[in-house]
Amino acid sequence: METKRAIVFALNYYQGFLEGWEIRALKGDIKMKWIKRITLCMFIVIILTKGGFAMKLESPAFKDNGFIPQKYVMPGAGGENLSVPLKWSDVPEGTKSFALSIIDIHPIANNWIHWLVINIPKEVRSLEEGASRRNMPKGSVELRNSFGDIGYGGPQPPRGTGPHQYVVTIYALSVEKLDLPVNTTLSQFNKAIEGKVLDKASITGLYER
Repeated sequence: METKRAIVFALNYYQGFLEGWEIRALKGDIKMKWIKRITLCMFIVIILTKGGFAMKLESPAFKDNGFIPQKYVMPGAGGENLSVPLKWSDVPEGTKSFALSIIDIHPIANNWIHWLVINIPKEVRSLEEGASRRNMPKGSVELRNSFGDIGYGGPQPPRGTGPHQYVVTIYALSVEKLDLPVNTTLSQFNKAIEGKVLDKASITGLYER
């Protein structure tokens, strides 16, 4: 489960429910061992069902684990390098900003950065097609990708290396602003958001040549 909120909710519910039945057990109305077994089952069910409230991410351009359309890839691979459209929902309370990453996790790519964005305002819930370098939300900051350019860089994997997995992740952060240089590395980005992530959601797009 990507969010801690469901676990916190279920723990609180379990504790409160159990305390109430402990009082009855002390009165001799019911055996405590059965109470614990029943409420443990309820606890598990609540965690599973509350998972539906985790933050969600999707793209109008492709489904999770689907192939990324050609217009979103680099010109060298025959595309237009338009940044992919994205939208997210079920944002946790207390979110003060968002950060975004698109990383190629194929072994050959070695965590190649295709897009890093920080300081996306908390009110934003989507990025339109081709927003990178053109129509980004006010206040957001695009960092340098592994191609050496600022902003989005679409897929352009080496030929014959099979499908590459491009993991798109939106992070809900507890801070309004990250102060990072434009040449931030992926490890620096991950360190900067450590301890500040309230929730996150990911989808994966595929592409091969």
